[in-house]
Amino acid sequence: MLKACGWTAAVLLALFAIQLQMGFLGPGVTAVLEDYLYNALLFAGAGFCLWRAAAVSEERLAWTGMGAAIAVWTAGDILWTALWASDPNAPYPSVSDALWLAWYPASLVVLYLLVRSRMASFRASLWLDGAIGALCTVALAFAFAYGPIADSATGSTAAVLTNLAYPLGDTVILGVVVAIFGLTGWRPGRAWLVLGAGLALNAVADVVYLVQIALGSYVQGSLVDAGWPASALLVGLAAWQPAKRGVAPDVEGLRVVAVPFACGLVGVALLAYDHFDRVNKPALALTAATLLLVLTRTALVFRDYQRMLGRSRQEALTDALTGLRNRRSLMLDLEEELPVATRAYPRALGLFDLDGFKEYNDTFGHIAGDGLLARLGERLADAVRGHGRAYRLGGDEFCVLLEPGVAGVEPVMAACLSALTERGEGFEVTASHGSVLSPEEVSDATEALQVADRRMYARKGGRRMSPGRQSRDVLLRMLSEREPDLHAHLRGTAELALSVGRELGMEPEALDEVARAAELHDLGKIAIPDEILNKTGPLDESEWAFMRRHTIIGERILLAAPALRPVARLVRASHERYDGSGYPDGLVGEQIPLGARVVAVCDAFDAMLSDRPYREQLDEADALDQLIRCSGRQFDPVVVEAFARVIERDRAEAVQSSPYPRTG
Repeated sequence: MLKACGWTAAVLLALFAIQLQMGFLGPGVTAVLEDYLYNALLFAGAGFCLWRAAAVSEERLAWTGMGAAIAVWTAGDILWTALWASDPNAPYPSVSDALWLAWYPASLVVLYLLVRSRMASFRASLWLDGAIGALCTVALAFAFAYGPIADSATGSTAAVLTNLAYPLGDTVILGVVVAIFGLTGWRPGRAWLVLGAGLALNAVADVVYLVQIALGSYVQGSLVDAGWPASALLVGLAAWQPAKRGVAPDVEGLRVVAVPFACGLVGVALLAYDHFDRVNKPALALTAATLLLVLTRTALVFRDYQRMLGRSRQEALTDALTGLRNRRSLMLDLEEELPVATRAYPRALGLFDLDGFKEYNDTFGHIAGDGLLARLGERLADAVRGHGRAYRLGGDEFCVLLEPGVAGVEPVMAACLSALTERGEGFEVTASHGSVLSPEEVSDATEALQVADRRMYARKGGRRMSPGRQSRDVLLRMLSEREPDLHAHLRGTAELALSVGRELGMEPEALDEVARAAELHDLGKIAIPDEILNKTGPLDESEWAFMRRHTIIGERILLAAPALRPVARLVRASHERYDGSGYPDGLVGEQIPLGARVVAVCDAFDAMLSDRPYREQLDEADALDQLIRCSGRQFDPVVVEAFARVIERDRAEAVQSSPYPRTG
């Protein structure tokens, strides 16, 4: 449909261009054909608009109004041609003038309806940009067109008012089109661009015609006459352009200042021109208004950038989750506060690390964990209000920077510890802390953080164990009682798993989980009969089926302890094989959790170094060779490579620390 309308409009424009060259048919024939073709093209533009209104429900009222406005304009043309074109005593203003002037308010109403339909909201800066562009455009039109037209406006009051109404309506239409372009952030899109071009062409043709009439230079059949039908066809074509409702994008970069700057230059140029050739007062007033709005827009840009700078600084220094200051803010404050601390007015730095938060997070989920951190952060800020500032350093670490006062630092630190404590059904979160005074104990930020950190972890090491640690110790004790030799194997596997995990760059939380999984991966064997565990010969099919259940049994036991639930999935997968031939789920490759792949390699290596009822132990080199041979089938090749690097590094360190090093 749109393509058909476009081609139709192009053909009609071509026909009108041809009519301008039809002088060879004779003046009388040419004039008649020109009139018919001219009015037909105007009606075609109206027809496109009314066709759009009938075919599409969106914006129906607007395009009905636009079609009617073009039809009324055309009716005025036909009436003038039929009754008064050749009459030297034609009335002025006439009925045709009323019909032509009706075009302007109708067009403005249509533009209002389209703006309301297509634009969801406007920013103050876009309003200003549109107003600046509109005023600048109108000022230019008044500066160069208003004078000749106003000077030629003679006769009755009605005649003078009618004569001035045309350029006023044209400049208002031009200004409104430019203002709408400004409201789009100077990205009008094809629909607005075609419509704006059509309306602007009508206004420009009208103004040029009026100026030429005033100066006595108008020639009928010139290019100016093509402006009105071309305008009607462009408006008709615009009716069929797809348009979407939306919010104007933010104006960024050079676009922010380009239009105000250009309009400001135009205003300055008009004022300079006024010194050489006087410009009419309306143009000067509009120019002054343009410059005033340019200054206002400049102030608005400065304000917006100041606000943006403030927000950026606030975001850079604030923890997004808790709203407390962050580590960067702490370092800036320490560099500012510690140099001015004295024994009479000291500063105290306190570090806090939550105990039991990981278990809380594992049990209730990360969303609940974030909520807990936010609550604790708010309480900590309340606890130090009036004494200092609170910070979140990341994870579950908090900090305060205090001015202790007469009562000293201990009461405030006690309030902080209370603020960072929360208990509920099945959980308890507390905090370990360390503090330091400046300048009594330290004098710079780095030293203050190091001392407070050492004291915090010293306290943390001496605190009561978390529920997860208690559960883990109970289960390990149970395994040790059932099979005393198993404890050493599990401890060796856990130490290897930690080393390999660090080599692979695992996060601290994941390292903790893999270590506990390595210690507890054989937990399910407490349900396996001794005669199967200690059998010297190969297991039969039923015994293997029994044995393969121990990872599932271990998972079930661990799931009963909320703090050990993340470990349970690693235990379940600890006997999967990289090629998918393992148990219990037959997982393949990276379907197996990384922690479980690490445990599998470390468990196999440690087991090969131990005597078993069904085989003798291997030495370290043979065990490592066996791992490498099974890499890609039983074990993850990446994990095996990391494991080999750990073993080689341990060997090198052992040689260097030996009192009898090799000499060759």
